[in-house]
Amino acid sequence: MSWFKRESGDYEPEPSGTEPIDSRRVRTDGLWVKCLGCRQAIFKADLAANLNVCPKCQHHFKMGARQRIELLLEPGYDIVDGGLRSTDPLNFTDVKPYKQRLRKAQEETGLDDAILNAVGQLGEHDVVISAMEYAFIGGSMGAVVGETIARAVDRARFGRKPLIIVAASGGARMMEGVVSLMQMAKISTALGQLDDAAVPYICILTDPTTGGVTASFAMLGDLNIAEPGALIGFAGPRVIEQTIRQKLPEGFQRSEFLLEKGFLDAVVHRRDLKSYIARALTFMQVQTSSQPAENTEAEVSRSV
Repeated sequence: MSWFKRESGDYEPEPSGTEPIDSRRVRTDGLWVKCLGCRQAIFKADLAANLNVCPKCQHHFKMGARQRIELLLEPGYDIVDGGLRSTDPLNFTDVKPYKQRLRKAQEETGLDDAILNAVGQLGEHDVVISAMEYAFIGGSMGAVVGETIARAVDRARFGRKPLIIVAASGGARMMEGVVSLMQMAKISTALGQLDDAAVPYICILTDPTTGGVTASFAMLGDLNIAEPGALIGFAGPRVIEQTIRQKLPEGFQRSEFLLEKGFLDAVVHRRDLKSYIARALTFMQVQTSSQPAENTEAEVSRSV
């Protein structure tokens, strides 16, 4: 397991006396990852070339928001609705101040918050995509995430472009208290208006999609698609077992289990997602090219 994490520094062979020590180091740290499914070692480059899917057991690793957008959209897409940052309305502090958590997440991900909106083409269809970033405080939904998704919904409605949301979240961001919970109703109301306008909405549920995100917009799609093996639910399995004092069935809250019980429309391998969604939009007879866009930046933009 030294391939994955080296506690005492990199391996150094015996010095030959002819070159500096630094140039003789063999660096293996970070070149390999261990699959959470089959527990086998995977060369990182092979994993990236396979869309972050284990080539041995097909376990789907997490993907960032930018990777999701690049996976689904044709080159030349535009990132929109950026520049929003949380103001920490409660001045919240637990183990560390919320402001400090935000700064760290922003530095590590390069994002303002746990969401990215983009407009572009998926196959022949003009679409609006909102992709969540799990690496940003667990993809939790605060005021900025809620507002950004609401803007994506409005943009899709005004422009009559299909909406695609990629959900990856631990739920509502409780460091923002009731403000985070309000986003559930806010986005659901906007999606109701989108439905009234007969504009398609497709939700892609990835691992994990839990909490208030599952309880609101993640389950409201005209088509709800999940990746294989994704954890999807409200409370976690451990909490449910402790509450009902019963052993849960094998595979409980995994996408295949939910598909069997009728909570999902399809479970689609990551390599097939783009073509599957393109066929679904064609089936829905989306005629975006013949319908003039009505949106303006003033109409889409709203205050947080």
